[in-house]
Amino acid sequence: MFYETNTRSIVKALSWRVLATLVTTSLVWAFTHQLALAASVGGIEVVAKMILFYLHERAWDRTRIGRRQVKPAVVWFTGLSGAGKTTLARKVQEELTNRGFRSESLDGDVIRNVFPTTGFTRAERHAHVCRVGYLASRLESHGVSSIAALISPYAESRTFVRGLCKNFLEIHLSTPLAECERRDVKGLYAKARSGAIKGFTGIDDPYEPPTSPELTIDTSKTNVDDAARQIVDLVVSRS
Repeated sequence: MFYETNTRSIVKALSWRVLATLVTTSLVWAFTHQLALAASVGGIEVVAKMILFYLHERAWDRTRIGRRQVKPAVVWFTGLSGAGKTTLARKVQEELTNRGFRSESLDGDVIRNVFPTTGFTRAERHAHVCRVGYLASRLESHGVSSIAALISPYAESRTFVRGLCKNFLEIHLSTPLAECERRDVKGLYAKARSGAIKGFTGIDDPYEPPTSPELTIDTSKTNVDDAARQIVDLVVSRS
């Protein structure tokens, strides 16, 4: 993905202005064969059009015709470990960025790495989700969409976050447990089943599925591109 720098934009504008003035000057000279007149017309055109362009832009800046502010969203992915939250969140953020949305990624595992003392008891998990939800709500209030990917296993936690946000889109990745275990390259599910890990969501700690999410996707049946398209369409329709 490439973006245009301010320097490139300025150079393009100046090169276009120079080319346009040369064309005007050449046409005047071609019809009159008076170099002084052609140069004068070219000079007058540069000054006049710069003034007109400035006034034209200021006039459009002051009018609301055809302008619509993009409404930021909190896109909240919830689902079992291995359901595809992080992969899909990255794809959705990429697509939203391409459409001009300002967005920020909030990945549960990444945030836990920043704060490694965050525990896994029910109370600690609830507090972790609430803190991330508060951060998402503050970003939303400043016009930035949040793409949050957390297991967030408890309905109470997600309800709390929904209450903080104005445009909360709960995306439930309903990928079956068996598929999540099959994808588990870290072997976390195997460790949980052997008792090496305690309190693992979906094994010996409950996952409370959303009862009325904005969107439910089973990533074992829907590929990343199609799933991302559904979510982006939802965000755009709610913006």
